[in-house]
Parts: sequence; structure tokens; C-alpha cells
Amino acid sequence: MASTLLSDLPSQQQDAPNASHRPVAFGGYACHHCGCAAEGDFSGIKDMLARLKTYTLLGIEAMPVDVEVDISPAAMPKTILVGLPDTAVKESTHRVERAIVNSGFTRPIDRIVINLAPGDLPKQAASFDLSVALGVLAGSGQLIPDRLENYAIIGELALEGYTRPVKGCLSIAIEAAKAEGLAGLVLPAANAAEAAVVEGLDVIPVESLAQAVAFFAGEIDLAPAPSRLEELFEEHSAYEIDFGDVRGQESAKRAITLAAAGSHNLIMIGPPGSGKTMLAKRVPTVLPTLSAPESIETTRIYSALGQLPSGQPLLARRPFRSPHHTISDAGLVGGGSPPSPGEISKAHNGILFLDELPEFNRKTLEVMRQPLEDGVVTISRALRSTTFPSDFMLIAAANPCPCGYRSDPRRACNCTPPQVEKYMSRISGPLMDRIDIQIEVPAVPFEELSGSGNVTGGTTSAQMREAVEQARKRQAARFSGDRTGVRYNAQMTSRQVRECCKLDSTCSDMLRHSVEEMGLSARAHDKILRVCRTIADVSGEDKISEIHLAEAINYRNLDRDLWV
Repeated sequence: MASTLLSDLPSQQQDAPNASHRPVAFGGYACHHCGCAAEGDFSGIKDMLARLKTYTLLGIEAMPVDVEVDISPAAMPKTILVGLPDTAVKESTHRVERAIVNSGFTRPIDRIVINLAPGDLPKQAASFDLSVALGVLAGSGQLIPDRLENYAIIGELALEGYTRPVKGCLSIAIEAAKAEGLAGLVLPAANAAEAAVVEGLDVIPVESLAQAVAFFAGEIDLAPAPSRLEELFEEHSAYEIDFGDVRGQESAKRAITLAAAGSHNLIMIGPPGSGKTMLAKRVPTVLPTLSAPESIETTRIYSALGQLPSGQPLLARRPFRSPHHTISDAGLVGGGSPPSPGEISKAHNGILFLDELPEFNRKTLEVMRQPLEDGVVTISRALRSTTFPSDFMLIAAANPCPCGYRSDPRRACNCTPPQVEKYMSRISGPLMDRIDIQIEVPAVPFEELSGSGNVTGGTTSAQMREAVEQARKRQAARFSGDRTGVRYNAQMTSRQVRECCKLDSTCSDMLRHSVEEMGLSARAHDKILRVCRTIADVSGEDKISEIHLAEAINYRNLDRDLWV
């Protein structure tokens, strides 16, 4: 490791003219008292200030940070860190000092001032260790800083000088690729595969501080980490579960196919053991494979939280989140200080499954209403607001009563009407209004459970996915020229509903009668039309017919049965 030093400070100090002279950058000496040159070339004195580029996370967004390291004479060694660092960043000075020494370098015995600019941006986490250490070495003359300006540098250091992985490398790589003048990103080897999925950026993995110094000194060449995007998708995109495992429940599978085709929210109500959870867990298997942009959008959320699965630098399957009903508001929608994503953001481009929906705190459920409409959630604090993506499909499950057997013909229900009403009232009408498809999932008869033949005896995930993909192709063609960002029928604006869901006089009369009889809101009226459009797309038809409308209205029956 010592071979990477450009100026061996301890030996230089032994050869110094007298003890009052200190080493300066690039191998000269200057007097502590008068600053006079003792010997050598002292044109590098002005370069005692080293500048490096790095990034910090604000939510899931990466923000550029300049690391400025100034080394100046002082009676006692002292390190000062400024720039709104949090506790983890402040403690990094001690790690950096020991990592420098244990890597075979010399810790300057002068005053070191480290500035993290801009000064009004909070700095979190320990990702500044490597850049600060390189800045100290450059400022003290142990490293020529010429190549440092071409790279952004992130990484945590162990006391031995080895690098440790940090959070948010994908977001940082995305921003570094956009920056002008940056040739690449230097980061811990453990993060290289994650950052390498970003094109147009050289990702240089380093195992230690000494290796990083050798790279910037030009003593070794480190090849950029290769992008394994296609390989990762092939390796991690397969599912081990299938809708063929579910016996019976063909009507529920039909509703799930429609929900997946149009990205509609769905609630299933039925007795315990009827297969609601089993059905919900298999919904991702019928959704189209994540596209590369969708995968990166979702992966950066888990990367910022440090929750990427081990050995999987990129998410190739749609996320399926199933939080417990005791979850808090902040846990569900995000929060904290600084704000971090919640479960609805972790479910971005995937499924959020809320089992036993009435058991959730009503206030917690209500905070989902705005994200369900907008596809994003904004967490506001006194100093700033942070926006997280939350474009997900909501799949909910509930029992029809406290005991769960109200709709089960094989079990007696002892719940009184007031008990049932109180139980179901935990789910507010406005929230139910935002759920497009509402179905009952009855108990499965014994004959279907014990059926022989092939493992499934019913619709498989492959069959359902084929219908979903065909319907989504029709939607992609329909919204290809739209500038609002709408991709699926469930996202259509009111204007688009009027344009794409035109009804003839017979269908219009049927819808009017249903809205008046069931007391549906304007939102529910538009939800029915959106589901109509999806049913027609799955059927491969351009025109909405009475059959499509009748089926869509049938998926709103719970509004009448349980909330009226």
C-alpha cells in the first residue's frame, strides 16, 4: 500500500532542515513561523485546498455535493467538519483518520477544515468517508489531485481502510450520468453491480482506500463494472407460484384479470380460508414483466432504503408489499425526519396488499386517498417537501363480519346487524369509492378442493397474463400520443373517460338506472366506465356493449350491500 504514496511524508520530515518546517503539497517545506520555503518547489502551496465531487441523498433523490478539504498550519492537530453534517457524517472524521493511517498513509498534523457544500443542504449517512479521505491525502500532498475532478466519489470506510457499501447508489449513478464533466463514479465494489445498470457512466469499483489512491495516481487501471441488465432480468424474473395452484374461484380470477389489465384497485370480501390471500399473492404473476425504466424506478427506492435483496442489485419482479394492520401512518405513506418512503412507495409499479382491511386504523387508511388518485405522495416538513412515487395497484381483503362467516353457507354467523355495520364502517365510503372492482370470494366447495387431474383444473397465470398483455397493448396504442402520462384505463382523466368510453342510448339508460338505484358518486360513475373500457379491451372489442356494462356494474354491488 505504501507504494501508492507520491510523497513519503515521514521520511521527508526526517530530512527537513529543522523541526519548525512542515511539509507542503508535492514535496516541499514551509516554515511554521514565517512560511518561508526551506527547499524544493513550493508552487504547490496554493494547492493545499483539495476539491472533490460526491453526492448525498434527499429522500430518494441524489443531490451533488462538493467536498473541500483545506489543510493549514496549527499548533495542535485538529479536524473541523462543516456543511450541515448529521451525526453519522460528523463521526466519519475519526473513521477517516484511522483508515488513512492503517492504509499506510500519514495523517497530517495540521488543522484540517472539511466543507461539504452547499452549506444549507443536510448531509446524511456515511457515504462521504472515501471522498473526505482522498481529499485529505490530496490536500496534504500524498496524492496528485488532477484525476479527482473527473470522477464523483462515494463510499464508507472501515478502520482498516477497506470500503463498505452505502445506500442509494442507483440514484447517485443516475444523477452522475447526467452531470457534465464527469467521466465516472468511484464507489465500493459491493455497490458496483447496482450502479452499473445506468448507461453512459463508468462505474469504477474499489476495494480499499489504498486501491482508490493507486487508481487516481495512475499506478493501476481498474476496469468499469459491466452492466448485467439482461442477465439480471433472466435470473430473477421467474415466479415460483401460479394461479393454477388455486382451485376454484374462477369468477375471482376473472376479476383479477380485469384488474391487472387496467391497473384497477380490487377488494375481495369473503369468509376465512376462501383463498383471498392466496389469490392476492399471485397477482404479480399475471402482470407484464417490469420494463427497464420501471425496474430502475422501483429499485432506486429500495436502494435508498438499503433494502435491496442480497445478491440482487436490480429488481426484476414487480414488488408485492403486505404490511401488517398495526402499521403506522408514516410506515404506510412515508415520513420521518428526514422523510423516507413508506409501503405505498415500496409497492411502486407493483402490488400493495392490505389483508384484513377493517383491522387497519381508519386514520391510517384515509391517508392513502390522495396517493391512490395521484400516483405520488408528498411528505411536507417545515423546511422542505419531499415527493415519492406511489403508482401501485391496491388489492384488499376483508371478512364480511367480525366472525367472518356471514356469507358462508356451511357456518352459522352470530353477528348482529349493528356489529356488522360497525365492523364494515371501519372502511370509509370515500376509500371504497376509490376501489374500482369489489367482489365476493365464497368458500370453495369440497368437490373442487379434492378434484383430481392436473394440478390446477382451472385458469393458470400464463392464460391470465396473455389476456392482460393483449389488453395493455390496446391501451398503449390508445394513449400513445397522450401527454398526461396516462398508461392504463384506471388512470384515465374525466376528459379521456368521455372520449374513450362512449355509450349508446341503451347502455346510457342502464348506467343511469344503476347510479340512481345504488346512489353512486360521480367518482364511482367514472370508475364503472373505466372498468367497462377494460372489459371491452380484454374481449378485444372497440365498442362498449351492454354485456360489458352489466359486468362492470356488478363489480360495484358491495356499495349497495354493505355501505348503504
